Amino acid sequence: MAGHSKWANIKHRKAAVDAKKGKIFTKLAREIETAARLGGGDPNFNFMLRMVLEKARAANMPKENIERAIKRGTGELEAEALEEIWYEGYGPGGAAFMIKVLTDNRNRAVGEIRSTLRKHGGNLGESGSVAWQFEEKGVITVRAEGQDPEELMLLAIDAGAEDIEEAGEIIQIYTSRNDLQKVREALDEYNLPIESAELQMVPTNMLELDPETQVSVAKLIEALEDLDDVQQVFVNVDFDEEVLEQFAA
Repeated sequence: MAGHSKWANIKHRKAAVDAKKGKIFTKLAREIETAARLGGGDPNFNFMLRMVLEKARAANMPKENIERAIKRGTGELEAEALEEIWYEGYGPGGAAFMIKVLTDNRNRAVGEIRSTLRKHGGNLGESGSVAWQFEEKGVITVRAEGQDPEELMLLAIDAGAEDIEEAGEIIQIYTSRNDLQKVREALDEYNLPIESAELQMVPTNMLELDPETQVSVAKLIEALEDLDDVQQVFVNVDFDEEVLEQFAA
C-alpha cells in the first residue's frame, strides 16, 4: 500500500480548501442520505452513517445540511433516489481508475465521466477491466500533528489493523473490509484525532510514470472529482513528491 497515501495527503489539503468554499457539502450530503437510507438515521446503530458524519463534521458542514440529508435518507423529506455505481477506466500512461458515483441520473453520470476521461487522454473501460488491480480496504485517517507514528502503529496493529502509513499532515491506518468497524471502535478509546473512517479501493501495485504524465493523471483526477455525481476517485499511480507539491500549489 506504500504510495497510496501520498495522493491522499494532497486530497486532504484540497478538501480543506473545498470545504471553505462549500464545494464538498453536496457530495457529503449524498453520502449521508445514502447511508441513512440503507441503515437508518441513528448513527449509534448505523456505522456507515457514523463514518460519513465524521467526514462531514471535519469539513465543518453546517448542522442543518446534515439533518436535511439524514431526513431525505429516512424518507422524512422528499428526495430523488440515488444509485451507487462504480465505473472503471484508463488515464494517461495506462493509469487504472476506479470511480465511485452516487447519482439520480445514470445516463448523465456515465456521459460526463466518459467525456472527461476522453478530454484528458483516457477512456472508459468495461466492468472488471481494472478492478482486479484494487482491493477494498478500510482506511482510517488520523491527523499527524502531535502523534507518534510508532506508538500509533502499535495501537493500530493491536486493534487489528493490517498496516499504517504516514504522509505529511495525515497518518492512514489500513484494515480489512470486515475489520474496519472493529478497529475504528477500538481506537476510540485513545481519543485520537480521527478525521474519517471509510472503505476505499486501494491499488495492489503502484504504476510508475514520468513526471509529465503524472501531472496529466492528477489533472484528470481533479476534473473527475469536480463532477457533481462523482464521490471518490482511486488510481494506481505512484506520484513523485515533487509532482504532488507542484500540483498542490
